[in-house]
Amino acid sequence: MSHSDLNKLRIEKPSLRPGARRRKRLGWAAALLVLLAAGAAAYHLGWLTPAVEIQAAVVQNLFPSQALTLLNASGYVVADRKSAVASKVTGRLVFLGVEEGSRVREGQIIARLENKDAAAAHERARHNAAAARHQLEQARAEWVNAGLDYERKKALVATGTIARSLFDAAEARYRTAAASVEGLSAALRAAQAALAEAGVLLDYTNIRAPFDAVVLTKNADIGDIVTPLAATADAKAAVVTIADMDSLLVEVDVSESNIARVAQGQPCEIRLDAFPDARFPGRVHMILPTADRSKASIAVKVAFAERTPGILPDMSAKVAFLSRAIGPEEKAPVRAVPAAAVAQNDGGPRLFVLQGEEVRAVPVELGRRLGEMVELREGPALGSRIALSPLAKLKDGARVSVPQK
Repeated sequence: MSHSDLNKLRIEKPSLRPGARRRKRLGWAAALLVLLAAGAAAYHLGWLTPAVEIQAAVVQNLFPSQALTLLNASGYVVADRKSAVASKVTGRLVFLGVEEGSRVREGQIIARLENKDAAAAHERARHNAAAARHQLEQARAEWVNAGLDYERKKALVATGTIARSLFDAAEARYRTAAASVEGLSAALRAAQAALAEAGVLLDYTNIRAPFDAVVLTKNADIGDIVTPLAATADAKAAVVTIADMDSLLVEVDVSESNIARVAQGQPCEIRLDAFPDARFPGRVHMILPTADRSKASIAVKVAFAERTPGILPDMSAKVAFLSRAIGPEEKAPVRAVPAAAVAQNDGGPRLFVLQGEEVRAVPVELGRRLGEMVELREGPALGSRIALSPLAKLKDGARVSVPQK
């Protein structure tokens, strides 16, 4: 087939009419306008703008005393009066009347050692004292009788009625009786002293509480040998350990470089790990006059201003040393946020609260300034996350991102 024949077979496209071409151009223009409007809306809504990287903070509870804190230190609760109660004599434990947590009064018998030998010695001393007393009474009776005989013969010898030798014998008898009374009086006093000594030794087997206290630990059981020296591996030196719960203090270590901020009687606030939501008022009781060279610190004892049940020795504690005493209205915690998180504008203060990947501007009512924090009277709930910075780049509905730490 020739080239001319092929040209005859080609189909020619009909040319568009002028009206169709105009409608096609209008359709493309309308589509472009829709795209431009959608882009403008997306840009206005922030869909096309990158997320602002921010630092976040949290609405938290804050105790007003935190703004008064000059220094913080950690330590433990200790008992200022504490004793490992033991016996002065050696013996086998036969009675133990307390256990851990028992309250004891001063002079109360806590435990008793085997005391049959001491009791027998005391009984012997008692009888010896009784015998000495009877001997003294007999000697006194003899002394009285000798005195009467001496006076009679003294009168008779003066008149020459009796011989001088009889008077001399009566006088010698009287003086002997007097000396016997003196000697037996001394013997009675010695017997009474021996009885008192035996009584003391017997009482040493009764282990008594030296002051009002609570039993912390039980160190011995019935049948154990208790000795003040604990010379053998099986012997016990102390029966129980007690502490006066009214003498509880907090002992903390303060570095030498900060000790100048601490003064005797300074107000403090005590926090215990066992009571995380509580704050206990206190004061500096004592600054120990020695330093620990290994830690470069000085021990400070802080007393509780109020006695609170449940506080025990060796509890972990933290102490805040305050610039002044806390007022009654400053004891309760308040909602607070960092002052730097508050944005100011003509409509008043506001916070940017994180909601997903956006922030919302929320009006707030502020209260007291508490150091770098500010009280939040009205505003986001406790625990809400808020934007801290940069506030100048934020607006209501802005997309944000918080870098992971």
